[in-house]
Amino acid sequence: MANLDGTVHDIATLSQPRIRTITPMDLRDALWRGWKDFEAQPSHLVFIALIYPIAGIVLAQLTVSYNIFPLLFPLLSGFALLGPFAAIGLYEVSRRREKGLDSSWTHALGVLQSRSIGQIALLGAMLTGLFLAWLLSAWVIYRGLLGLPADVSTGDFLRAVFTTFDGWVMIVVGNSIGLLFAILAFSISVVSFPLIIDRHVDAPTAIRTSIAAVEANPRVMMYWGLIVTGLLVLGCALVLVGLVVVMPVLGHATWHLYRKVVA
Repeated sequence: MANLDGTVHDIATLSQPRIRTITPMDLRDALWRGWKDFEAQPSHLVFIALIYPIAGIVLAQLTVSYNIFPLLFPLLSGFALLGPFAAIGLYEVSRRREKGLDSSWTHALGVLQSRSIGQIALLGAMLTGLFLAWLLSAWVIYRGLLGLPADVSTGDFLRAVFTTFDGWVMIVVGNSIGLLFAILAFSISVVSFPLIIDRHVDAPTAIRTSIAAVEANPRVMMYWGLIVTGLLVLGCALVLVGLVVVMPVLGHATWHLYRKVVA
């Protein structure tokens, strides 16, 4: 359960939300509650019907038609930066279920009619900007270190990446910079969207609250980041099919994490 008696941290002003100190047990409870929400309302239907076909078409079009296979890994890994934005409907379903309201998955689209949709869109645009900046950085690193011909085959590309010094430098540098993008995106969004949906605060207040939550709980938030990463990797390892379950459960669990962190 949430550490309701834990230390309460002021963020910036008394008019802004405050945050609690949480423990790893709270993460486990949030995941369990996320799983129960998923069982009650199998929101994976939304992902099957909308997100993954669209994402698959876009990725296939970009990597095959435009011959930018070197960006396939940055595209797949960077897509997780948009996860908190993509899950806004799941937060609404969890919110309604928590209040005992009708929480059928059709209400996931009801969040689009929220009076805070402008702030949600603004924060989503910021995450999209980070995603595009990551793709640009990955392309610059690739061109600077390998710069293979545009018509390079998949086999030649993989050999250059894993059997040359420049290829390993690209892996280390690229993943290091990608980690910085991931930390930034995580810090500004870990509880931002649920906070906007729940309390209709503006995007700057939500971002400050999210950053303060990470600062107040650095170890636990690091564990949460590792859990999210591990589950996403597991979902991808199952030929992306696992993500049909992983993504909704993480979305619902994020709502419960927010309820535990924000006082």
